[in-house]
Amino acid sequence: MSRTQVHTSKKKPVLAGVCAAAVLATAAALVPGSTPAEAAVPAPPPAGAGFDYQIGGAYTPPSGVRVVSRDHTASPAAGLYNICYVNAFQAQRGAEGEWDDDLLLRDGAGKVVYDTEWKEALLDTRTADKRRRIADKVGTWIDACADKGFQAVEPDNYDSYTRSKKLLDAADAQAFVKLLAERAHAGGLAIGQKNTVELAGNRVANGLDFAVAEECGEWDECGDYTAEFGDHVIVVEYTAAGLRKACSGFGDTLSIVRRDLDVSPKGSSSYVRETC
Repeated sequence: MSRTQVHTSKKKPVLAGVCAAAVLATAAALVPGSTPAEAAVPAPPPAGAGFDYQIGGAYTPPSGVRVVSRDHTASPAAGLYNICYVNAFQAQRGAEGEWDDDLLLRDGAGKVVYDTEWKEALLDTRTADKRRRIADKVGTWIDACADKGFQAVEPDNYDSYTRSKKLLDAADAQAFVKLLAERAHAGGLAIGQKNTVELAGNRVANGLDFAVAEECGEWDECGDYTAEFGDHVIVVEYTAAGLRKACSGFGDTLSIVRRDLDVSPKGSSSYVRETC
């Protein structure tokens, strides 16, 4: 499943070259002994670092946090490794009108297909032309992430094809995520695979650098992610039981946090944040 925030302004370029150069320099510093070609690969988040998931609203990161994920409309946290969240495979709730009509996935009766849990319209990635047009729009948000100083991007709803009434398939999702990976890398950003454990084995071919795995402890999937991404896996749990399981098996090696289901900002009555 995917967790996406309620939209307030459209989910999300003069300084792009400067930002990209800074990120690549960081990558080189983080990969001792790398060749110039290897150093050009954007560095993923540091493995096992303290993490906070702030896609529902930014706030001052708790002590010990070194990596934070925030919505692309927010600013990065100073001095930390920042991941930029974009809703890439679905329109934000109520934002269907911000997309060309033919880019919304429709069923045989012409009705828009929705992610029923989050009430978000699925985007139609079935053809190369539509994938390119969607990637062009999402790409502007990715570019803005780089301009702001984020180091990585987290494109959400990679698994939307599983909610598409069989209109989309895994090949569509992977062809599209490759376009996003190219855009992210061109801007000096690492790119994460969001959930979709069944496609983790293709992560190199798809250009994905790390994983953000929701509830992998809950569903006993964390090992499936680490088999492909090593320790470059960020775990987000939403229950106490899921956190216990994730921490029991991977607390010494992975970045693990429990958040409330709405990923509320600190100060909210529903805010929850726990770590191993």
